[in-house]
Amino acid sequence: MPQPIAVVDAFTAEPYRGNPAGICVLPAPASDAWMQSVAIEMNHAETAFLIKRGASNEDGYDLRWFTPGGEVDLCGHATLGSAHYLWESEILGATVQARFHTRSGLLTAERFVVDGTPWIELDFPSEPVSPAVAPKGLAAMLGADPVFVGRNRMDHLVELKDESTVRSLKPDLKQIALLSEAEDVRGIIVTAAGTNGEADIVSRCFFPSFGIDEDPVTGSAHCALAPYWMQRIAKQEIVAYQASPRGGWLRLRVAGNRVKLRGQALTTLRGALAHDPR
Repeated sequence: MPQPIAVVDAFTAEPYRGNPAGICVLPAPASDAWMQSVAIEMNHAETAFLIKRGASNEDGYDLRWFTPGGEVDLCGHATLGSAHYLWESEILGATVQARFHTRSGLLTAERFVVDGTPWIELDFPSEPVSPAVAPKGLAAMLGADPVFVGRNRMDHLVELKDESTVRSLKPDLKQIALLSEAEDVRGIIVTAAGTNGEADIVSRCFFPSFGIDEDPVTGSAHCALAPYWMQRIAKQEIVAYQASPRGGWLRLRVAGNRVKLRGQALTTLRGALAHDPR
């Protein structure tokens, strides 16, 4: 039986922008090797695999995320894409909360409409960074001098002097991959305050050790960016832009030890895998 699969562009209202994620709702568990092979075949930053837990919507779904280079602990855009797919396919009713059981605990998504425009809000764990000593050669690796260097369980976070520096950055991806492997991190988030009046903050994310040279839009990175910037921006909600070539927009709130990530999504492809998990 062919296995349905879709591609959803997340954190965008325009097709072929934002971050594409493979979305695969499985009828039964599949092997890690099969899911990894599908992720490699899809060749997106992440492919999400979902399995219904029980008969009730409250039971939710088991959700795992695979990059072409391996499984990850937390992924925002593929979670947003998963929720969008469940509602659009009418697997879940439009007013039903999407509930996902993951390696980072229970994550939820709510759908709501503002001025006729549908939005999705994710409830994710806050992943604040602590100040860290800059890794040797970091400035040369990035091609820019850090203003601040921090680290959490997943990434290094580096603040640069301004938005234009973030946008024009051409880092040494080979050296970032070596650093990530040596320090057991996913990669580097670079960020600066926004200066063009549209975004409060801008960022870019580099994860070459996971087969992702530059991630288009990274929800999980904003679990670090939101608490980092919220201390300095006197707003209830931060407007964030990830300045990759595809680009993507998020709206961020901090609620205790949780981060609320708002974004939009749309499906760009539906199809089927010719070979099922068996």
